[in-house]
Amino acid sequence: MSRVRRYWFVMIFIIFIVISFGFDYQVGTGIYNNFVDFAITMVKFVPLVFLLIGLFEVWVDRETIESYLGDQSGALAFLWAILLAETAVGGLYVAFPVAHSLYNKGARLAIIFTYIGAAAVVRVPMTLFEASFLGAKFSLIRILVSMPLVILSSIALERYLQKENYEISSVQKT
Repeated sequence: MSRVRRYWFVMIFIIFIVISFGFDYQVGTGIYNNFVDFAITMVKFVPLVFLLIGLFEVWVDRETIESYLGDQSGALAFLWAILLAETAVGGLYVAFPVAHSLYNKGARLAIIFTYIGAAAVVRVPMTLFEASFLGAKFSLIRILVSMPLVILSSIALERYLQKENYEISSVQKT
């Protein structure tokens, strides 16, 4: 595939931004400003995330993950995954690399899916922010309803993938 075809979306974006500045199109300049703000945030944030994940890779043994979050772990593993996700700062920017690391260290798929779902639903900073605007009662009801659904859907997805003999081919378990 040629480079032009591979990066067509990026080229269209750049052309759109240049035209937007040329014709003072406010929507296009706003999109550019948001893109720059997001890119700066990512440049500040992502290196620290990778550093923390590298430390997690080195400091946490595979045996520890397998015993608490692996195939032989029980229902308590879901609680561990939720507690780990609650402390995550940065949302899914952090959750996906941590999930990858958990997978490499032998965590079962349902636990990984629960971790990702919990990272999207019950992070402490997000929950506190939500409770300050919508009330603690709302936040508690939302968590009590959503977390069992996250766990059930994680188990169902794991069973489906196992039944289909699905393999994650791009990830090498260490």
